[in-house]
Amino acid sequence: MTMKDRLTALMERYKQLGIDSQIDYEKFYLYSIITHSTAIEGSTVTEIENQLLFDEGITAKGKPLMEQMMNLDLKRAYEESIRLARNHTDITIDILKALSHLVMQNTGSTYKTSLGDFSSANGDLRLVNVTAGVGGRSYMSYQKVPTKLQQFCDWLNAQRKLPMSPSERYDLSFEAHYRLVTIHPWVDGNGRMARLVMNHIQFEFGLIPAKVLKEDKGDYINALIATREADDTTVFLNFMTGEMIKTLSADIEAFLKSMDEGGEKSLPIGEKKQKSREKILQLLKDHPNYSARKLAEIIGITPKAIEKHLAKLKTEGLIQREGPDKGGFWTVL
Repeated sequence: MTMKDRLTALMERYKQLGIDSQIDYEKFYLYSIITHSTAIEGSTVTEIENQLLFDEGITAKGKPLMEQMMNLDLKRAYEESIRLARNHTDITIDILKALSHLVMQNTGSTYKTSLGDFSSANGDLRLVNVTAGVGGRSYMSYQKVPTKLQQFCDWLNAQRKLPMSPSERYDLSFEAHYRLVTIHPWVDGNGRMARLVMNHIQFEFGLIPAKVLKEDKGDYINALIATREADDTTVFLNFMTGEMIKTLSADIEAFLKSMDEGGEKSLPIGEKKQKSREKILQLLKDHPNYSARKLAEIIGITPKAIEKHLAKLKTEGLIQREGPDKGGFWTVL
């Protein structure tokens, strides 16, 4: 089985299990993407800390304010990117600059050059030459950036309109990531922007978004370098396909484990699920205001497993939520 075949099989399994229909799936998956992306850039803020920061406004004790602002900025950029992706808006230089402004809004700087001042916080394109770290290879001259960036937008917009399979869409998103980071249009934030554009394409076409895992940072950088040195994008495409396979495999394993936790381990998996579903439906008939935590306490499985059951029952039209998350109630249909 090729890597693409394996990726396709995992995507089908992921959808079949209904992992992407869990309560708050999109929100928490996005939080994970943001956490890993900023971690690549040195952030030490965890997913749980980001959840508290994003949802409750609670800052993480002992973590630098700059790191927390980096995560908040990237969240706002992703929210705007997702809005644009759902509207199938064409990618332009102005849109890329606006997204870069959101990414760097609170962590960017102003630079003074002989050609004038520019600000990474405003999403301005660089007016200086940059290298990949101390002693690293130089990126293209800043004079070439506007032309190359326009060519990138033209190429990407044309590719987005072509009929493609899901695996081909992934390849397009991975190549867009590589092309943008190679142009390196900004002084800072290029990695976050390249990963955001990659995810933008995936969101647009309903794909499960890819994550570059923070623990794979070294391999990720090496894949970018190897691709540039070999002038062969398949190197990076294969690396990213491997990352996607790793992410989907881990998510499926975690989901199956959570569904198998507590109370019903002696039953076959199909019977466990059915027993839990029946108990949930009966409890909600008698107590429509029960929370997922309360249901979990009674049934003997985790709140996370309860939420997955609720999402599935809701998708199947067996239950319906009335009112807000807090203070609302369930109706068994």
